[in-house]
Amino acid sequence: MRSRPARSLLALAVAGLVLGVAACSGATPAPRPTLTRAASDAVTVVAQESAAERSVRVSSALFRSAPGAVVAPARDADAVRKAASAAVRAHVPALLVDSGTTASKKAVTDELERLGASWYQSVGSVTLDTKVPERDAPEAGQRAEAGRASRQTVLVADRSSDAAAVATARAAGAQLVEMPSGVSDPAASGSVVRAMHRAAGHPTLLLGASFAGLGDPEWVVRAAQTGYRIGSGGQRPFDGHRYTALYGAPGAPVLGVLGEQDAAASVERARKLAAEYRGLSDVPVTPAFEVIATVAAGEAGDDGDYSRELPVSTLEPYVDAAHRAGMPTIIDLQPGRSDFLSQAKRYESLLQRPDVWLALDPEWRLGPDQVPLKQIGTVSAAEVNGVSEWLAGLVRREGLPPKALVLHQFRSSMVSDRGALASHPELDLLVHVDGQGSQPDKQATWKALHAGGPDGLHWGWKNFYDEDKPMLTPEQTMSEVQPTPSLVTYQ
Repeated sequence: MRSRPARSLLALAVAGLVLGVAACSGATPAPRPTLTRAASDAVTVVAQESAAERSVRVSSALFRSAPGAVVAPARDADAVRKAASAAVRAHVPALLVDSGTTASKKAVTDELERLGASWYQSVGSVTLDTKVPERDAPEAGQRAEAGRASRQTVLVADRSSDAAAVATARAAGAQLVEMPSGVSDPAASGSVVRAMHRAAGHPTLLLGASFAGLGDPEWVVRAAQTGYRIGSGGQRPFDGHRYTALYGAPGAPVLGVLGEQDAAASVERARKLAAEYRGLSDVPVTPAFEVIATVAAGEAGDDGDYSRELPVSTLEPYVDAAHRAGMPTIIDLQPGRSDFLSQAKRYESLLQRPDVWLALDPEWRLGPDQVPLKQIGTVSAAEVNGVSEWLAGLVRREGLPPKALVLHQFRSSMVSDRGALASHPELDLLVHVDGQGSQPDKQATWKALHAGGPDGLHWGWKNFYDEDKPMLTPEQTMSEVQPTPSLVTYQ
């Protein structure tokens, strides 16, 4: 497969001239879209394996005090169900005991003492060594007031396995947000993100064993509370989403179709392109931009790196237009003799926006004696990992929703030791297979590059209007490229 794209040094020089004019146009940038962030409130994770342990911890997290509690054996489903109902009616915690476990009984008796309880009701076969008298809970207890119960938001992973803890949350007056069945990542659910956004400003409790693997629960909650969503779905870029993107640079038609029209016209063209995929995809198809921010240049330039870095002000009209249209923008880097991390940091102000992602183009990552189009560049997994660590840190620090990190590749040599690429919960990593030429050659490259990558990679495909022979139709792209790509760009 031929190098992507088939440009001459003259074309690069012409592009540099056009980009220089665009950068000096003097246009007034649109006001930067802002992301509303909730104050960083306390986040508690209750994810122990034992339902009995979780019931006590939820009580401790949500109730400062209580007149009583309802207690049941953890392995008696009928007793747990009855205890949960009684606890909600009485506005008191529901506590579970692992029968025959001394530590579990002690945890419950200690919790009764902490609550200042004057009674407890036993449902099922439970015996406690406590001075608190046993009696029936009132049918309609006093509503738990703010002085003794917390109005937290409780995100529930599995209601069925935590009936007692859920009842405690309801009794405390907490807002319950239930995760969809089979979903453990809050960012992947649009309904959860909406509910968390409405609850912004309140402490949050994450309840359920599936939350035990969350690396940074505070970031997960902050990101969800922003309310940012992709279309009608969640925040995770490639979970339930597919994209068609226009590729190119502002004011430079020779570099791709994005540069053939202004920002507003590019939005309309991107929308029409996405509409061609309607009915062909099993998930919604969202239009997008991939904007070249640093362009490989035919001349060394003042800094000697053979890369032309566009100012942020040149990119902002496209980023702003995409934002207003509900479209993500991918910032693409062609670093020449520079490095990816140094260039990425130039665009930190754009990457602080929730809908701006990052792409690295190793074809143009050159050695100290290389020049564009004379050699095909390469990047080490270590350098990519440096960028992903920095970008993931930016996402965490700013409380941003997850971002996509796109890695262009059409030869295995372009990314050395690709199996060592690091993963971060803040990022979705996608390998974009973007060679051009005959379809048999493109398909062979697509299949070859699927070998040797780390687990969890997503995949992208590029269609070239002029260089592909022939270019696939939307129907062919969705049916003949397998697995179906998550990102399809057009150049």
